[in-house]
Amino acid sequence: MNETLHWFKSSYSDDGGGNCIEVAHDHRPEGAAVHLRDSKVPDGPTLTVEPSSWSAFLGYAAA
Repeated sequence: MNETLHWFKSSYSDDGGGNCIEVAHDHRPEGAAVHLRDSKVPDGPTLTVEPSSWSAFLGYAAA
């Protein structure tokens, strides 16, 4: 799955090797999803959430 997704880090992240997550949006017909992973472990586990849950989290984090 990870090979078919376009992963990106926040524009606030730098290349200093800090603690970052990467995000990928999946818009397949069988169901949209947002995938999260540790940027230091690209072949590691991912967390998958519904787009509405991700939007709610971002709204909470921005507040």
